[in-house]
Amino acid sequence: MVSISLCMIVKNEERVLARCLDSLMPAMDEIIIVDTGSTDATKEIAGRYTEQVYDFKWTGSFADARNFAASKATKEYIYTADADEYLDEENQAKLKQLKMILLPEVEMVQMLYCTSAENNTVYNFEKEYRPKLYRRLRPFVWIDPIHETLRIDPVVYDSQIEIMHCPEGNHASRDLQALLQAGKRKERFSGKLHHMYAMELYHSGTDKDFTDAIPVFEKTLSEDNRTMDEVKEAMCVLARAYRIAGNLPKFFGFALKDAVTSSCAEICCELGKFYEGSGDTEEAILWYQNAATETESILDIRTSQDIPREGLKRCGVEETDG
Repeated sequence: MVSISLCMIVKNEERVLARCLDSLMPAMDEIIIVDTGSTDATKEIAGRYTEQVYDFKWTGSFADARNFAASKATKEYIYTADADEYLDEENQAKLKQLKMILLPEVEMVQMLYCTSAENNTVYNFEKEYRPKLYRRLRPFVWIDPIHETLRIDPVVYDSQIEIMHCPEGNHASRDLQALLQAGKRKERFSGKLHHMYAMELYHSGTDKDFTDAIPVFEKTLSEDNRTMDEVKEAMCVLARAYRIAGNLPKFFGFALKDAVTSSCAEICCELGKFYEGSGDTEEAILWYQNAATETESILDIRTSQDIPREGLKRCGVEETDG
């Protein structure tokens, strides 16, 4: 049977922390909780479950805090959890069973992260695999009979354990600030974070969030070897940001550059909103119809569904069946 260290980073989680720990503690051999500045009873609650409660000065990076927590672990595997998630009885039993039968060559276990639709923020789906359990010290293995090399890809097991994710509130503002700071750093913004930032902006961003993001996504367009997906994400963000800012040459530059290629629903909606706001209802209808029937969303599925339908309704077009 393998041993597991639970590693968590928390801040002001007094309402949900006990629920999380009660559901995980029976399967854990060690519990490590890193607090990044709570002002409520979070640390007191954590202290009821473990003596390993540490303070960590927030750096703006979740990775820094998670790495600090992992540095305190001593068991074979590390289980990462957020305070607003938990396992029900059925999935507690699955985790205990996994602990008994996990093969030694498995280096990472993915579990199904389940978020109800009303609590979804960045993602356009409710259930997805996420890496939750991984080896603390990873063994390296030589592979290939000739021209041998080290295997660097982890051995991953997709389990059927379902984690219930029930956030108390929307963390969009916090997440957007962290993504903005990451994007402003000198090192290249990863494709994964680039996509998440653009999605979060379209799903939850305020006007200020969009205009603040302009330097990050303009940098994308000046960098070599960016994928076409990343370029299109940047153009979507920049088109909306410049429409909000009232910079029409920049707005049309990005919107029409996308429209003459394989346009996406996000850009069509931006053009629809512009023409609707300008009083050109006929042109607005054209772009909303393109968003609803001719293009696909790349960042926010609502841009090919509810948003253009609502725009068409405002422009006097009645929805018909079929």
